Amino acid sequence: MTKKPNPKWIYYRFVFPDGESVEHIVMPDQSSHCATPAEWTHLGFHQCQNCPLNPSDQMLCPFAAGLEAPLKLLGHRPSFTDVEATVRFRGRTISQTTTLQRALGSLLGAIGATSGCPHTDFLRPMVWFHQPFSDDEETLLRSMSIYLLGQHLRAQRNLSADWSLSGLQDAYKKLRIVNRAMASRLREAAREDSSLNGLVLLDLLASSTINSLERYEGELDEYFSTYTS
Repeated sequence: MTKKPNPKWIYYRFVFPDGESVEHIVMPDQSSHCATPAEWTHLGFHQCQNCPLNPSDQMLCPFAAGLEAPLKLLGHRPSFTDVEATVRFRGRTISQTTTLQRALGSLLGAIGATSGCPHTDFLRPMVWFHQPFSDDEETLLRSMSIYLLGQHLRAQRNLSADWSLSGLQDAYKKLRIVNRAMASRLREAAREDSSLNGLVLLDLLASSTINSLERYEGELDEYFSTYTS
């Protein structure tokens, strides 16, 4: 009997031209790491300069620990390898033929957001409504929408709310520091460049989002004419 998929989990499947298939599950409601974590997952190994965690209190970097399992499965393949990536979540299936770099960027983003890293936690609500293979516009729309909804919920509870998006800009700046430090870790861990380039792709998305937030030039205006006219 086939086990019913957990509706809260995100199921990734990668099928390569040589017939190999690899699966990984992102579990937003729980963290996981390998039984014997590699040295590069230790908190003090290339620790982010803005990390608030203390190696004397916590052995592992939560983001790095979450990356180890998929890296073992996929880290030996070059980034521009073609792959049929399939994502199952909330009863729907999304498939795309793309490069491993782009597919991994989507997977690593979901892992990072749910890892427990203090600087990626603001992305966690986006994972509950995961949209794999997002482009710049989709990422900007989703990040702004979810952040503003979060501020609305804060205001309903008589908590301070940030309607200027300055907090979101700051969060993405901190995220870029994390992405760059994580890339240093992955240089030590990956046999090929796929995971590293997947993270670089995420950092490019973060950079693009920061630029759009700081210097918004109406990229999304055409989709909101019913509100602005």
